[in-house]
Amino acid sequence: MSTFKRKRGGKAPGDNKAKKARFIGNASSAPEDEQEKKNEISVPAPVSKGKWTNKERVLIFSSRGINFRTRHLMQDLRTMMPHSKADTKMDRKDKLFVINEVCEIKNCNKCLFFEAKKKQDLYMWISNSPHGPSAKFLVQNIHTLAELKMTGNCLKGSRPLLSFDPKFDKEPHYALLKELFIQTFSTPHYHPKSQPFVDHVFTFTIADNRIWFRNYQIIEEDASLVEIGPRFVLNLIKIFQGSFVGPTLYENPFFLSPNMHRRQIRLATAARLREKQIVKELQSIKKSEAKDDVVRDVTADVFRTPAEEKPVHIETEPPEPKAVKKNKHKAFKRQRMQMARK
Repeated sequence: MSTFKRKRGGKAPGDNKAKKARFIGNASSAPEDEQEKKNEISVPAPVSKGKWTNKERVLIFSSRGINFRTRHLMQDLRTMMPHSKADTKMDRKDKLFVINEVCEIKNCNKCLFFEAKKKQDLYMWISNSPHGPSAKFLVQNIHTLAELKMTGNCLKGSRPLLSFDPKFDKEPHYALLKELFIQTFSTPHYHPKSQPFVDHVFTFTIADNRIWFRNYQIIEEDASLVEIGPRFVLNLIKIFQGSFVGPTLYENPFFLSPNMHRRQIRLATAARLREKQIVKELQSIKKSEAKDDVVRDVTADVFRTPAEEKPVHIETEPPEPKAVKKNKHKAFKRQRMQMARK
């Protein structure tokens, strides 16, 4: 029977480097030196005993005033990213550059900050702290893991694959965002909280001038993809040179603020109501005209002849004064009766 032995002069069993081994067969088949060279097998180092060199840490937190959906989305991102850290909510009155100090205290060099406004609009900052760059997005169409309820059994802490649309390499601002996404969402190799498996994919797709984020699980049987969530859409607003501050590197010309979008909706609704009101008024006018036509006889004026026109007489002299008759004194009734008796 053949045996599997470690080659003489090799490394210790606990060493992380690749090991060489030899397969020893019958001694009479070939000389020992040639047989050793032919039967040498290289054994790779164990995956779980590597050195953690890429020490990227991401701080994920938010401002006050977020709703439950944003809170669940942050929790899902922390679950998918074992190299992330959490912190308490930041007050709205504080300036955004204070986040750089929070990242320094937490020993983080990347930051995902969710900013809520008017309790209905959600903005997300992705920053490379403390030197930048940073990007501001409007988050739309959020669906969390609990909301989707899709089938999937993804391992917690496993390292994801990042899939990007080919459009990311065509324009410079998308190339910058691609590098920022890679450094933020990719789990560092040999991270203590990560698992040495790859079983899900993060996809970033550009459509309608927006970035669509999806999370898919890789099924081992046929290597097909099943969406497990969460999902959201990022609408780029601006890219800044520094971390939360600095000059603007890029501004999205297709971005429409939520306030302006709601204003357009209100104006469109008001225009529809005005149009309905005008239609009602026209219908009422038509109905009244139809009633008048029915009451009035159209043939009544057929045999009516027009009257002769009389010349207009203009008086140039004032009229003569009228003579006033003087009334005689009339006796009273009693006197008339007395006169009649006599």
